Amino acid sequence: MIRDFISPGGTTAAQRRVLLGASTGQFVEFYDFAIYGFSAVTIAKAFFPSENPVAGLLSVFAAYGVAFVARPLGGLFFGVLADRTGRRTVLYATLMCMGVATALIGLLPTHATAGIIAPVLLVVCRLAQGFSAGGEAVGAPSFVLEHAPFERRGTWIGITIAASAATSVIALVLIMAISGAVSDTAYASWGWRVPFLLALPLSLIGIYIRRRTEESPVFQELQRENAVEASPVQGSLRGNWVRLGQIFAVMALSGLGFYVLVGYFVTYLQTVVGLNLLQSLAANAVALLSFSLLLPIGGRLSDRFGRKPMLIIGAAAVAVVGLPAFMLVTSGSFGTAVIGQLLLAAALCTYGGGSYTFFVELLPAATRVTGAAISYNVAFALFGGTAPFVGTWLVEVTGTAMAPGYYLVVVALAALAVAATTPETRVEERLGVDTGHRRR
Repeated sequence: MIRDFISPGGTTAAQRRVLLGASTGQFVEFYDFAIYGFSAVTIAKAFFPSENPVAGLLSVFAAYGVAFVARPLGGLFFGVLADRTGRRTVLYATLMCMGVATALIGLLPTHATAGIIAPVLLVVCRLAQGFSAGGEAVGAPSFVLEHAPFERRGTWIGITIAASAATSVIALVLIMAISGAVSDTAYASWGWRVPFLLALPLSLIGIYIRRRTEESPVFQELQRENAVEASPVQGSLRGNWVRLGQIFAVMALSGLGFYVLVGYFVTYLQTVVGLNLLQSLAANAVALLSFSLLLPIGGRLSDRFGRKPMLIIGAAAVAVVGLPAFMLVTSGSFGTAVIGQLLLAAALCTYGGGSYTFFVELLPAATRVTGAAISYNVAFALFGGTAPFVGTWLVEVTGTAMAPGYYLVVVALAALAVAATTPETRVEERLGVDTGHRRR
């Protein structure tokens, strides 16, 4: 049944290794972003001590957002390499960079022992993580797209992106286990470091799996036709401004919604709703598990009905359920907190079923990774990376717990307006750029 879901006609062992390698890499790559978000309260106390808890949280979320500032630069750097030299090798580098930077966070001194140097080093590590994530976030879906059977592209990319949500569930369970096994004092002292230190061995496992994959057949075809773009940045911008703008607008909602779930709700449930750490982690784990299960289904629906219908229906769903979801989450009980997050996760998976394939399908193969990296990473930097900070700030400034919900609805309505203007991208592969390309 699972194999039929992935591809009714069967797949080769090489294709399955690509799906496994890309999904494993996404799992490892975004493990860091999950554990950082889930550990925000503890990190705030360790690196940004303040008499005002909100000020400490804003500082730690600012450091969280710093990684997203580096993502466009990393996406551009790795995107150019991927479009010029191939997809496969670039994906080794992104994993190793992330693993080392994440493990180093687990070794950093705190503010109490190193003073101002502690948060500075934290920010440096976050910049390195964001730089690598900028390449991984676009490189892996592009690699999968170019290997996947045409009739299952959305399904395969849904599985790949779902791994980045599944990693959040594992990270949640790990943090729950550690925080439950040691005292609060021990967890604040050294327990929070353990999940960060595990990132390095996880990245080595991911690299081993990826080494068994083959280069994208689409990129190999570009090489055979001597059609590799000599200047991917210029090629991406030439005649593609409208497409790049559409990708930005579409992915803004995906970025905001995903990082509200992954990076903000655990802290929100503790600081605004009043649940304890374990309750907050458990409620969020249920939502993220549902997200990782529903997103491939959303992708499969987009394979059947198209990307554009999923974008329109999904954006409308987020706009409709955004406020009710936050109303349930803020009601103060564990059960309603779970239900509210599940509503939002289901709407986001409907939208994501179209968006995560749309953003790499819209552009031609010759400049796919570079072009997608520009729009995708800028959108995620402005809306995803700032989601926890903006959410915390809105609650503080307005005094309204529902304020982040209004913000989400506004972005969903804007995405809906743009989605209505986008073309259907479920079409056969285009190798070059529409206005021609310069060859090496």
